[in-house]
Amino acid sequence: MKHAIILPDGAADEPLPQLGNQTPLQKANTPNMDTVAMSGRLGRVVTVPKGFTPATDVATLSLFGYQPARYYSGRAPIEAAAQGLEIKEDEIVFRCNFVTILDGKMKDFTAGHIKQAEADALIADLNNLFADEPLSFYAGVSYRNLLIVGNAGNMRLITAPPHDIPDQSVASHQPAGAGSDRVIAIMDRAREIIRKHEVNKTREAAGEKPITDIWLWGQGRPTVLEPFADRFGVMGTVITGVDIIRGLAVCMGMNLIEVEGATGYIDTNFEGKGEAGIKALDDYDLVVVHIEAPDEAGHLGDAEEKVKALERIDEYIVGPMLKKLRTFDEWRMMIAPDHPTPVSTTAHSDVPPPFCYAGTGIDAIEKRPFTEAEAEAGGWFVDPGHEMIVGFMK
Repeated sequence: MKHAIILPDGAADEPLPQLGNQTPLQKANTPNMDTVAMSGRLGRVVTVPKGFTPATDVATLSLFGYQPARYYSGRAPIEAAAQGLEIKEDEIVFRCNFVTILDGKMKDFTAGHIKQAEADALIADLNNLFADEPLSFYAGVSYRNLLIVGNAGNMRLITAPPHDIPDQSVASHQPAGAGSDRVIAIMDRAREIIRKHEVNKTREAAGEKPITDIWLWGQGRPTVLEPFADRFGVMGTVITGVDIIRGLAVCMGMNLIEVEGATGYIDTNFEGKGEAGIKALDDYDLVVVHIEAPDEAGHLGDAEEKVKALERIDEYIVGPMLKKLRTFDEWRMMIAPDHPTPVSTTAHSDVPPPFCYAGTGIDAIEKRPFTEAEAEAGGWFVDPGHEMIVGFMK
């Protein structure tokens, strides 16, 4: 049997006045998503268990059937897996965002979606700055980078994701707990070189937002996941533009397919991802396509851009892949946002998002289009969320 899982990151939302009190999913023209929902199962799923911060890492673990309470160790270790980085026993790895902090407030957790060349230059100079200390910075994609800190066996920290504190005072969200003084000192020392860096002089001349700081969060040490193929008997591949999903793929034992122009942003190559997904179905029994664009639109507070992202996902990815799947004797497709990213708050939410799946052996039950309200009205509610994948795969 052929399986396809489409992950429109952050797609779920709330009714918005600017959309006539509709959610982006309700406003968007998504006939292919609606076809899947109306011809199979439609429900809501608890992707973020109580006590966890709503984020792609925890939520996607749930969607793939890994109980976060058992398997989640932090966002950074998953992204480190994507880069093939080894974390030693006395080391801890942090997600390291380049950010813009002005007047003591988190103004932009992406530093204006810093260009890759700018990030690479800053990472190189940060490593030079801290050459005398047991730590190393690693460039990721744009603002998404990593820091490995040695002699950290006693660190027990609480940190805040920068995307969850938009326009809030950063003073009340500094790292806390054992070892926090050391982490804050790294952030303070990095600020001195970043704010005076040649990259910022160039950005200022171009009228762009400055890069002011690094923000350390999502720390942890690696946790081993049971291979997905061992659990469900299928070999899978993943198409994505962000390291968090790449890392999960590596940890689950899945292959990766890179698509040119897959930026992990609203300008990503939707059509290219769909074409790669279609081609991969000939070679793999499970193809996962992740699209970050709806989440980024939510963080931007841009309802219209979020609607456009959903329509592009439907047209260029869901529709073509659904058509391809139907050429096989047995097939199934799932559409599953990881969590809501409401335009009104620009931050993640732990409200259970909708999901749907259809295909061979799956009866049409709810027979409703793919929206938050219709999923709630249908009445199917999956809790704990990590059990949902079993019904789809088996």
